[in-house]
Amino acid sequence: MIFILSSSVCFGLYTGDGSVDISGKPVLKQNTGNWRACPFILGTECCERLAYYGIATNLVSYLTHKLHEGNVSAARNVTTWQGTCYLTPLIGAVLADAYWGRYWTIAAFSTIYFIGMCTLTLSASIPALKPAECVGALCPSATPAQYAVFFFGLYLIALGTGGIKPCVSSFGADQFDDTDSNERVKKGSFFNWFYFSINIGALISSSLIVWIQDNAGWGLGFGIPALFMGFAIASFFSGTSLYRFQRPGGSPITRMCQVLVASCRKWNLEVPNDSTLLYETQDKASAIEGSRKIEHSDELRCLDKAAVVSDAEIKSGDFSNPWILCTVTQVEELKILIRMFPIWATGIVFSAVYAQMSTLFVEQGMVMDTSIGSFTIPPASLSSFDVISVIFWVPIYDKIIVPIARKFTGKERGFSELQRMGIGLFLSVLCMSAAAVVEINRLRLARELELVDQNVSVPISIFWQIPQYFLLGAAEVCTFIGQLEFFYDQSPDAMRSLCSALSLLTTALGNYLSSFILTVVTYFTTAGGKTGWIPDNLNKGHLDYFFWLLAGLSIFNMLLYVVCAKKYKQKKAG
Repeated sequence: MIFILSSSVCFGLYTGDGSVDISGKPVLKQNTGNWRACPFILGTECCERLAYYGIATNLVSYLTHKLHEGNVSAARNVTTWQGTCYLTPLIGAVLADAYWGRYWTIAAFSTIYFIGMCTLTLSASIPALKPAECVGALCPSATPAQYAVFFFGLYLIALGTGGIKPCVSSFGADQFDDTDSNERVKKGSFFNWFYFSINIGALISSSLIVWIQDNAGWGLGFGIPALFMGFAIASFFSGTSLYRFQRPGGSPITRMCQVLVASCRKWNLEVPNDSTLLYETQDKASAIEGSRKIEHSDELRCLDKAAVVSDAEIKSGDFSNPWILCTVTQVEELKILIRMFPIWATGIVFSAVYAQMSTLFVEQGMVMDTSIGSFTIPPASLSSFDVISVIFWVPIYDKIIVPIARKFTGKERGFSELQRMGIGLFLSVLCMSAAAVVEINRLRLARELELVDQNVSVPISIFWQIPQYFLLGAAEVCTFIGQLEFFYDQSPDAMRSLCSALSLLTTALGNYLSSFILTVVTYFTTAGGKTGWIPDNLNKGHLDYFFWLLAGLSIFNMLLYVVCAKKYKQKKAG
């Protein structure tokens, strides 16, 4: 009796999800993790995002005005760099899950990031590292050495983001014990405030930092983001004694390959109806370091062959070769990724809609009335309303909507991750519809004022775009934050960084999809010498048709998502 009582007390004192301190010892709940550790992580993310957007937001201006690149070359360099920033997280994720753990991956890649920021600042500050100013229309090109220094710094930043993007949100969520119902609720709130921190950094960069770069100089304009990256590193290390750590579990890619190879090698064996006959370690802990056991599921039974114990293995007693025999948990890891794939794929279309904010929304704003008295509003600056929308909706969702929804649904977080993402997909349809309605009215006014053949702005206020930006911000709060929650909660314990990286990959693929749709639409609508939907003179085009096309695609994507979400089976820990 005394033994049982003391065991239960110890269980309550320590986390139940296998987390440890920096020395690898079990952690006490009351001294570590939870919200006490999160300010350091949220501060890190806010400063890092301020640094990133301080470079990304105005990078095309630096390339054209200071390095004297052409518009096409500058745009290509920016999109290539941004695409790289969303591909490198796959590198950081594999290193974090397999070898280093999230803490040391963030620490190492943050240092690389900071070196890149300092290199970029030096390239914009030292006269020998940048081209001379233009003399009239004569603008000297950058030398190969000047290009080399600048792009070396830029791509060090891209590499640095690869270790931070997939790990910081997961590391923050690691501070909440999955086995404690109270801490699970707080974890859902963490993802809301994590995204809030991102947008605070983005808002400061898109306003103050951009103004400094344009008016006070690029050396200072790049130096301030570099300084904030230094603050991000300092903030991260300051919380070390409070953090909870998850042990790396070995290469997830290797484990997935082992399941495929083992199931192929045992293709002729029958899978027993009794799942308890499949191979699993007898210990309470999983054979995978840092991972809990996962219960067997009846889907994708062909993969279960990897866990079938053959007669030869029974006779030899050798169960140690994972290329021949895998545990149930290892098989379930691959099943989970396959089950998540349709949900992941629907995020690509949403990201394609999100990509319009920095492309066609801006082009639409360019042919609207951008003046307020004597002041002219840059069309791209209306993206600030998207950020403001996110900053507005996060606390509203967390403090008002969730408690109300909880009373009706009985769910800890008000809505499930899948329901939340579905709401965001619906809002994206409304966003595209609002953009189309604005364009219909703009074109109607252009016809009434006989401006169709003139490539000029139509006297309709650019502030009519605010609803579409505001709806997009609300959709972000639901879909992007829902994705963060979903890919963390549903991913196997030892694959959480990798799954976070895969969710980031939808952003890159969404941009590629947007470009592909635009290319196809332009090809077909300009056939036979027609003007097309999106000509240089938008007054002669039909940008509204393109927005309706995306709205229709979003509706189809949403319906497909609903089907996939209904069929999705939640992960069950063993």
